[in-house]
Amino acid sequence: MCDTLVALKDATRGGFTIFAKNSDREPNEAQVVEFHPRRSTAEERVKCTYIEVEQVDEVYAVLICRPYWMWGAEMGVNEHGVAIGNEAVFTREPYSRKGLTGMDLVRLALERSRNAKEAVDWITRLIEEHGQGGSCSAARSFYYHNSFLIADPGSAWVLETAGREWVAKRVSDVASISNALSISSDWDSASRKVAELASKGEANFARRYSDWFYTRMAKGRERQAFTMGKLREAKGSIDFFFAANLLRSHSFEPYDPSRGSMRDVCMHAGGLARPSQTACSLIALLYDRAPLAFTTGTSTPCISMFKPVLLDAGLPDLGPPPTGKYDGGRSYWWRHEALSRRINCSYQRYAPQIAAELGELEREFYARALSLREAYLRGEASADALRKLTLEAFEAAAKVEEKWLQRSKPGRCFNPFYASYWRKVNKADGL
Repeated sequence: MCDTLVALKDATRGGFTIFAKNSDREPNEAQVVEFHPRRSTAEERVKCTYIEVEQVDEVYAVLICRPYWMWGAEMGVNEHGVAIGNEAVFTREPYSRKGLTGMDLVRLALERSRNAKEAVDWITRLIEEHGQGGSCSAARSFYYHNSFLIADPGSAWVLETAGREWVAKRVSDVASISNALSISSDWDSASRKVAELASKGEANFARRYSDWFYTRMAKGRERQAFTMGKLREAKGSIDFFFAANLLRSHSFEPYDPSRGSMRDVCMHAGGLARPSQTACSLIALLYDRAPLAFTTGTSTPCISMFKPVLLDAGLPDLGPPPTGKYDGGRSYWWRHEALSRRINCSYQRYAPQIAAELGELEREFYARALSLREAYLRGEASADALRKLTLEAFEAAAKVEEKWLQRSKPGRCFNPFYASYWRKVNKADGL
């Protein structure tokens, strides 16, 4: 389960569009942050997670966050400042065993689009031609359809789907999506079948296609109501720190992961009724030139730091990519995961201190990233300097996390079901 939000430039403090997303996956589905430069292609087809589709002559540079086992991406931003995130939605349309996953569609659109409307057109065309399909879990059979929040420096769209049917609505100022269809009759464009139904008086997409049971269990409507309420309250003053705080929010404070719920935006896994955990987070500042992204590269954003990545510079070497098994802390994602799981049952004792220390670093690197980006645009800083700043940010956060891994103690868990769940999760990945 996930949450994605956007604030267009007139709604933000800095006068640039802000896009943000938490990617929620099962706890052992490590997420890979990677950069792919622009390139010309000679191949006729591209292999996605389950199927191949036609390739284009040139793919744009992209920064993506993807589950380790998938070709597609949960979220990302490209060199033109197009940012996309997807959400699982549960509908009455049948789920296909093969097809394009929502994550495939995110990556394909990012690689091919110069603006948000082009991305909408690419996703809808690919859905109509190839359909959605394939299990979206590494550990079990899990099928769903998708909604998308698509933004560029000057516009944004919400795109919701049910099988091969879809509706799209242009965003006026702020928007958020979660794990529920939200567009009723006020869409701006639609698939042919939906448009035909509308002509017969059946224009309400969400009412017609939503699956009641899974939508209710996912609590997507509750989380979207919360994030939209916060966005509307802050309209005109939304900034990076507002977005970061929203992605880190829980449904109650002081927070205890063993009592968390599906209403938490910063999701902590806790068992059968709460199987998802925020695996990675992204905030993108969509300037007209040189978009700037910030990613945790880790789970649990409440005890993580957002690190800067300039799209013109790409990523430095961050070490080996993670897999679904604990690797002794060789990968960046699993090093953080060791700390996150260490304090599952002592969260209230350690999390506020960890968050405060990382918060100071985050403010420092945010200011440095904005300053260095301005110097880069003036021709006074190189792309190499920007990559070095990214590496420095990742290394600084890792030092703080390593310190707290050594200082912290697991604590006693008073919820036996929660403790049993995490013993099984850790046994499965070898942590």
